[in-house]
Amino acid sequence: MLERRPGLWSTLVNLRGNGRACVYTEPMWGLSMALVLPYASVYMLALGIEDRSIGLLATISTLSQVLFGLLSGAITDKLGRRATTAVFDIIAWSIPCLIWAFAQNFWWFLVASLVNGAWQVTQNSWDCLLVEDVERRTIPHVYSLVKVAGDMSAIFAPIAAVLVAQFGLVPAVRILYLNAFVIMTAKVYLLWRYSSETRTGVRRRAAVHGVPLLTILRGYRGVLGLILHSKGMLFSLAISALVASVTLVTGTFWQVAISTRLGVPDGLLPYFPMVRSLLSMGLFFTLIPWLLGGHDLKRATQWGFGVYLAGQALLLAIPVPAGAADLTTYAMLAGCLLLDAFGAGILFMLAESLVALHVDRHERSRVMAIQRTCVMLAAAPFGWFSGWLSGMDRSWPFWLTSVLLALGLLVSSTLWVRHDEAAD
Repeated sequence: MLERRPGLWSTLVNLRGNGRACVYTEPMWGLSMALVLPYASVYMLALGIEDRSIGLLATISTLSQVLFGLLSGAITDKLGRRATTAVFDIIAWSIPCLIWAFAQNFWWFLVASLVNGAWQVTQNSWDCLLVEDVERRTIPHVYSLVKVAGDMSAIFAPIAAVLVAQFGLVPAVRILYLNAFVIMTAKVYLLWRYSSETRTGVRRRAAVHGVPLLTILRGYRGVLGLILHSKGMLFSLAISALVASVTLVTGTFWQVAISTRLGVPDGLLPYFPMVRSLLSMGLFFTLIPWLLGGHDLKRATQWGFGVYLAGQALLLAIPVPAGAADLTTYAMLAGCLLLDAFGAGILFMLAESLVALHVDRHERSRVMAIQRTCVMLAAAPFGWFSGWLSGMDRSWPFWLTSVLLALGLLVSSTLWVRHDEAAD
């Protein structure tokens, strides 16, 4: 049974070591990638890339993540959590940002998508760096703080809007990608400067010293057996796959839908994630801690899927205006943002926390590598499929996400596995 967890503020103040370094540098994401993401899909549209091609790029990116995800456990053990995070953050973010900044056509985005898939390596190593030396009972709140840190990007959203209004969509997005290159590179340095290798990382690096990477990968067979024989890890894998699939579709086509289907001007696009992030931050310090205060996370997961589903249903119910978005459009979008802020926010935190709680702590990096690979394989087809749907009707991708969220609600209600029942 989970121990009663400390409050979010208490966790923030008392974080030390790697947990502190990871959480305290995370707001730099908001000054970099979070500024440009609201425009990523419409930027591609403006450069002449069609919906189906955008969806195809999302699938290609996901398949690249599958490959890097499979390698991530072995690389993380071989290089160590700290070094892997530094090296692959440069590869996965700094380099693609330069490619995106100067992109001219589909092929530029294809190369950037393939390279950007390396973020699955750093996601594994960064997760290990984040949680391996913190108290187990604080893990859900640590991931809550990560989400809040990412949501702090909200206060910088007007910067993007001003740039778009001043220079136009394409030039402004190019500037934002160059800014992301600088800030993400600085983030890599600061995390390296103020972190150290984890105790588990030191042991794993010593254990594989001199062992070829291919030999380490062969050991995945035994690790796969750990997953297949653990109800908890299989359950957390299913939840993560559903959340990843929904995130892939909404992250690619939400801005496209409100821009082209509902008539929202380009200059207003960054304000929607800004409002969503502000709402999410407020909820993480009020309602969400109350839901996390019990002995397990089942109720919170059910609420997450249910509320997020309600947000998608409301989005589908918004009438298409005759021209530009009207008062009714914005009022209903405001309701969507509130529901999405709760649903997407809590599901992000819970999907990560459930994996961390159920994973075999002695084989964390390799188990998480296999789990992430499976999750990406499950999510990959939804990029292309949602692009095909969007090419016919910009609302159809959200019928797809509604089905996935309903399935998540069903799985979390009927197949729940408590973390103390899982094989450790």
